[in-house]
Amino acid sequence: MQYDHILIRYGELALKGKNAKQFILKLHDNIHQQVKDFDGVKVMRTQGRMFVLLNGNDPEPIVEKIKNVFGIHSLSLAIRVENDVEEIKEAALYALNQETDVKTFKMSVRRTKKDFPIRSGEMNHILGSHLLTNTEGITVDVHHPDLEIKVEIRKEATYITSGTIMCRGGLPVGTSGKSLLLLSGGIDSPVAGFLAMKRGVHLEAIHFHSPPFTSDRAKQKVLDLAKQLTKYGKSIKVHIVPFTKLQQEIFREMPNDYAMTIMRRVMFRVSEQLCKQEGILSLTTGENLGQVASQTMDSMHTINEVTNYPILRPLIAMDKEEVIRIAQDIGTYETSILPYEDCCTIFVPKSPKTKPKRDKVNFYEAKYDFTPSIEEAIDGIETIKVTEKTLFNEDFTDLF
Repeated sequence: MQYDHILIRYGELALKGKNAKQFILKLHDNIHQQVKDFDGVKVMRTQGRMFVLLNGNDPEPIVEKIKNVFGIHSLSLAIRVENDVEEIKEAALYALNQETDVKTFKMSVRRTKKDFPIRSGEMNHILGSHLLTNTEGITVDVHHPDLEIKVEIRKEATYITSGTIMCRGGLPVGTSGKSLLLLSGGIDSPVAGFLAMKRGVHLEAIHFHSPPFTSDRAKQKVLDLAKQLTKYGKSIKVHIVPFTKLQQEIFREMPNDYAMTIMRRVMFRVSEQLCKQEGILSLTTGENLGQVASQTMDSMHTINEVTNYPILRPLIAMDKEEVIRIAQDIGTYETSILPYEDCCTIFVPKSPKTKPKRDKVNFYEAKYDFTPSIEEAIDGIETIKVTEKTLFNEDFTDLF
C-alpha cells in the first residue's frame, strides 16, 4: 500500500457561486500544466473535490510543483480504497505509520455516501480501535492530537489522508485577465508581479533596456526574474524596450529635477501602446507609497495623467522589510540584488522633484516632441517568451 493520490482543496474558489466552475476548470488546467511531464500523472475532478492521480510516481516532487499553483488552499497525500471496512482500516493504519513523532491521533470520518452501512461516529470508533490495537505508545486525543487522520467515504471510493500542506491560496492565474508588469530588475517589481498573479492575473512584462549604460547582464537578470515567476503561473512574455535614445533625450531636453517624472510618464506611454497591441487591460508596478521621489502621492498623480489604464500597485502600503520577506520566500531576492543596474538607477537626478506639478510637466513636454522616439522604441521591442524550462546561452539570448 502507498499514497496514490493528492487531494486538492480549493479554499476561496468555493465562494464564487455560479462562477465557481470556470475558476475550478482554470485551476484544473493550471495544475495539469505543472504535472504533465510526470509519466502517468493525471488531474481528476469529482463533485466538490480535485485529485492528482500519482500512478506510482514519488509524490514529493509533484507536491513541490503544485503547492505553488494559485487557487489551491491546501493539499494532502491520500490513499484511495474501495468502500470496504477492512480496506479502510488497512489504509488508516498505513497513514498513521507514515508519520514520525506521533504520540496522539484523532479519527475524522466524513460519509458523503449516505447509503454506506456504517455511520460516521461508529466508523471513527472502529478505525480508532484498529489503530490502537496495531500500534504501541500511541493514544487517542480528540481535542489536541498530533495527527488527524481524515476518512472521506464518497460514492466512487474512500479517501484517507493524514497531514495538511498549506499552499499559496488566491485565484487561479488566468481568471482575472492580463496585466503588463513594469519589470525593472529590482526587489519590488517581481514581488508585485507575484501578488498580482495571486489574484488570478496573467502577466506579461515590459523592461526598459538602455545599452550601453545597462549591460546584457541586467537584461539577463530580468529574464531570470521572469523565469522565477513562471513557477507560480504560466509562461511570461517579456517585452524588451530599446530605451537609450529616449532616455538620453529626456535627460538632455528636460529640466534635471523633472527628468525622472517625465521618464516615468514616457514609460507609461510606451506601456499603454503595448497594452493596446497585446490586448492587455492594466499595468502593474512595484511602486510603494513614499519610498522614492517618483512614488510620492504628488508624483503618482502627475505620472498617471498620461494613461487611463488601471494601474495595479500591490505593494502600495507595504514597508521594505515586508517586500524583502516575500522576495526571499518566492525565490527572487537573490537575483534582484545582483549588482547590474537598470535604466531607473543610471540617470538619477541629484534633486528630483518629490511634488511635481502636472501643469509644469505639460509645459516642459510641450517644448519637445517625444512621439517619434516613442514610436521608434515600440517598433524596436524584442519579445521573449519565458517558461520555467527556458534556457539561455552565454550571450544571454533565449534558446527556446
